[in-house]
Amino acid sequence: MRLFSKRRGTTSVPAFPVITGSAIVFALTFPLTVLAQQSNLATGASVSASTADLPASNAIDGDTGTRWASAGQTDPSWIALDLGQPYDLDQVEIFWEAANPETYEIWGSNNGVDWNTLSVQTGGEFGHRTDTVDVSGIYQHVRIQGISRSAGNYWGYSIWEMGVFGSPANCDSGCVVELNGSTFQARVTGGDIVDIHYSINGGGQMNVRMVETSGLWTYDIPGLTAGDVLNVSYTKITGGVGENIPASQYVFSGQGGSSSSSSSSSSSSSSGGSSGGSGGSSSGSSSSSSSSSGGASSGSSSSGGSSSGGSSSGADLGSIVPLYDSSTQLEPAITFETPTALVTRFSDRARDRHAKEDMFQAYDHYLSFYWEDRTASIEIIDEVAKGGDSVRMNVRTQFKLSDTEAENRWFYRGVGTVAEYCDNGVMVVVDQYNYYKERTYNCREGRNIQVGDKLEFEISQFLDPSVPNGRANYYGTTFLYIVGEGLVPWDVGGATPFGGIKDSVKIPETAWLGGDTTIHALTSGETDNHYMQMATNLGYDNAQPFMLGRRVLHSSAIDGVHDENPVDNPPFAPMIGLAGPHYINDSCASCHQRNGRAVPAAVGEPLDKWTFKVAAANGDPDPYLGSALQPKARNGAVSEGQVSIASWTEQNGLRSPNYAFTGVVPERFSARIAPSIVGMGLLEAIDESSVIALADPDDSNGDGISGRVNRVIDPETGETRLGRFGWKAGMASIRHQLARAFNTDMGVMTSVFPQPDCGSSQSDCGATGAELADNHLQDLTKYVALLGVRPQRNYDDPAVVNGKQLFTDIGCASCHTPTHQTSSQHPFAELRNQTIHPYTDLLLHDMGPGLADNLGEAEASGAEWRTPALWGLGLSACVTGGVINPQGGQGNEICTPQHGYLHDGRARSIEEAILWHGGEGQAANNAYQSLSGAQQQDLLSFLNSL
Repeated sequence: MRLFSKRRGTTSVPAFPVITGSAIVFALTFPLTVLAQQSNLATGASVSASTADLPASNAIDGDTGTRWASAGQTDPSWIALDLGQPYDLDQVEIFWEAANPETYEIWGSNNGVDWNTLSVQTGGEFGHRTDTVDVSGIYQHVRIQGISRSAGNYWGYSIWEMGVFGSPANCDSGCVVELNGSTFQARVTGGDIVDIHYSINGGGQMNVRMVETSGLWTYDIPGLTAGDVLNVSYTKITGGVGENIPASQYVFSGQGGSSSSSSSSSSSSSSGGSSGGSGGSSSGSSSSSSSSSGGASSGSSSSGGSSSGGSSSGADLGSIVPLYDSSTQLEPAITFETPTALVTRFSDRARDRHAKEDMFQAYDHYLSFYWEDRTASIEIIDEVAKGGDSVRMNVRTQFKLSDTEAENRWFYRGVGTVAEYCDNGVMVVVDQYNYYKERTYNCREGRNIQVGDKLEFEISQFLDPSVPNGRANYYGTTFLYIVGEGLVPWDVGGATPFGGIKDSVKIPETAWLGGDTTIHALTSGETDNHYMQMATNLGYDNAQPFMLGRRVLHSSAIDGVHDENPVDNPPFAPMIGLAGPHYINDSCASCHQRNGRAVPAAVGEPLDKWTFKVAAANGDPDPYLGSALQPKARNGAVSEGQVSIASWTEQNGLRSPNYAFTGVVPERFSARIAPSIVGMGLLEAIDESSVIALADPDDSNGDGISGRVNRVIDPETGETRLGRFGWKAGMASIRHQLARAFNTDMGVMTSVFPQPDCGSSQSDCGATGAELADNHLQDLTKYVALLGVRPQRNYDDPAVVNGKQLFTDIGCASCHTPTHQTSSQHPFAELRNQTIHPYTDLLLHDMGPGLADNLGEAEASGAEWRTPALWGLGLSACVTGGVINPQGGQGNEICTPQHGYLHDGRARSIEEAILWHGGEGQAANNAYQSLSGAQQQDLLSFLNSL
């Protein structure tokens, strides 16, 4: 029963004098509160006091005829309660005896040592009274601190009864408290196993098993100072089923007490992080401090980078503000260690056939309704890695699996078929969405599982027949897990111990072009789908956003029709009617077919996979065209005219295009063909300071190469960013690049670019304001960012090895920087802390008059171009050209390569692209031409291996 406030009904106590050695008091009839709905947390609490002429326990015994009394004339004096667990407090009520304070404070603590002031009360008068004080915050300990006695109080401090009210702190989704001036304590309630993942000020992520006491998991993070920023997420395992608790961010106040302010971000779920508010005070005085975490950025929302900077290499950023820094919200780690296990949490998708069945060529493509019910989240708990004896795999699906065919195939043997495993069978069912398999025995080796064992596995996502759309029977991705190490990209090589074929082997890490995002080698014979695969380490919660983003990319902004299997795949309603009125093409995939680059159309044919940046003579937008020529029109608008290649001029075996405009001929223009989009997320994750450190704008080392950064304006914040994307590095982030393409290429407005591209003399450009909802832009951003990169091929071929050395020797690596380390601050865990080999410095270089146009972008001149990444170069022609099947039937598709390189596709081969290098690239061009024929072929073999 809750007592002590006139506001909530009253009861009475008897009136009789009580005489003690420390005070003469009268237990007068006094109004008390009755609130049946909320219990007094003080009841049953542990209690202590600084002094006690009468026992401190009297103040919480529920008897209004007994009281605590401090020693006489002792200031300050206090009485404190240990509530036994943290509570989210809202009120303290004190029934003071006449010997009461003029000034006192209410304190809160979570360790009984370091206290935070919740409220300061002043102006108290001698005589019986009840104080009802509102407080807030998550605390386990509450203390009443008498500062000075009321006038006429010649005794001490005396309380008949006190009450503390609140509710159990809801830490199901995690909460934190400041134990003292240097320590955070993270807390989670429930779960059989809980691991915390945290980073401090954008540093390396720590992954630790929390400590459990009576259902409360805790972990202390010491050594903090005021202003430190913590990103905290959790993995909670209950009944064998893992739950990702999204990241929250906290700013450490350094003053103890309740949790600091937090903000959280997750592209796949809302924040579950619970933070107690800082201690409030009814008198307006408080020593607690709670500060906002500031604008955190997420790759799936606005760029919103912090202006505080944050670089790792020490290069001077100047006016450039990083996209991501220590305030960035981080998605949970993919792989982490606990004291008892190596844990890996990732995603899978359903597939038609098995990875090694090149006789079907039906593995890499996407199924009908791929965005619906056909992804899975997987968690591997590898206790063998930590000296245990088991490996467990938890699987969470989007739809119920078949009761008889939900297999999880382990330990490849390849006997009789390239899909044969020795440990098959359906998984254990937890509920309709959760399944698991756990083993201690390696049936392939005939012994218990050991560190270093190859565990190739495939989860068969055979859905329950009640699935509403599409087929029910599907297989899954083939993964190779090395016990004690983790997921690795694989290739086929040699026989299994049982004589089976196409055993899986780990690809050397030097060939992982995309770090952990690197996908396995092509083994299904689908030569056109290289650029469409999800990263091997795609996060536990990211498969669905990835698929939803892919649907946006493949849907028409006119009628919503999906360009793959349009009969089976229904139109995407949110895209219908968005294109135009002026536009170039109606879908992303129309230009970036299979996520690849485009090639020039035949002479006289419209260049509908190009963007023509245009301007007036002074560089301002063309009054009749805007900043981009948009040849198509709808809804009554007038076409801005078509562009085609009128002819080619060829000299010394190199060709250059001559363009024909049917409408207004712009005074300045830059012709740019659609590039491939694979690997963009990793390029975004390279720290700005790493790129700036490579710049040498004044050629201080005299090598003839003077790479420059392009500084661009963030369209959402107005801050100066490092340009990374586009042929002239005109955009800072994937989100901005996609939003710009929506705006100029498709005529679709977003929150990033809500104004249509329109010249000053045009009047039919359409309305302003976002048309595409931001969640679709976020999903598309995640899809593009998390595409996997194929590994290098033929890496051990002597010609490739020699060609790699020649690449450096003749100066190619001076601009095409082979290796980068990505930042620890990118929001997507898949992209953080990766060693990658993109072969680009992301800088602008003057490539000479032969490649120059007459229109710059931001700080880039017409002659400057950003160094393109080379990963996937040798696969490009088959991706662009697609396949044909002259024989018919399964397994007979063959590549029909289409080559086109450089910003306008003029180069018909990789060698032609080299020979077009002028300006800063001329020395490397000359060196290439000085090589012997065999050396040139080795260099080209190396480039084709990428």
